[in-house]
Amino acid sequence: MSRERVAGLADLKAGEAIQVKSGGRNIALAREASGEVHAVADLCTHAAVSLSEGDVEGCAIECWLHGSAFDLRTGAPTAPPAITPVDVYAVTVEGDDVYVDTDIIVNASSSAASSAASKEN
Repeated sequence: MSRERVAGLADLKAGEAIQVKSGGRNIALAREASGEVHAVADLCTHAAVSLSEGDVEGCAIECWLHGSAFDLRTGAPTAPPAITPVDVYAVTVEGDDVYVDTDIIVNASSSAASSAASKEN
């Protein structure tokens, strides 16, 4: 099991994303305005660009380069040009601690995106 603490809630402002590492992978950790926290592979499946540098609007994260957007719950693309989903990882919040488990992929997305994200940096 690769569950590990990646951030504190205070590190993650509502409506924003940050890059964290978990299980050797780059992860975009995003917090909705409602406070819910999500973890997705930090690599746009359209172009190899960090999603954590994009905007979080509602329950979606947008790639800053070409405007692709992904549902933070499912990883599914919600705006073109991306057509391949990103991996979504299990997140647990305990008190002020945020944990991600990269062994638990909670959607049926592309393993290629996950592999590429893990090789980055």
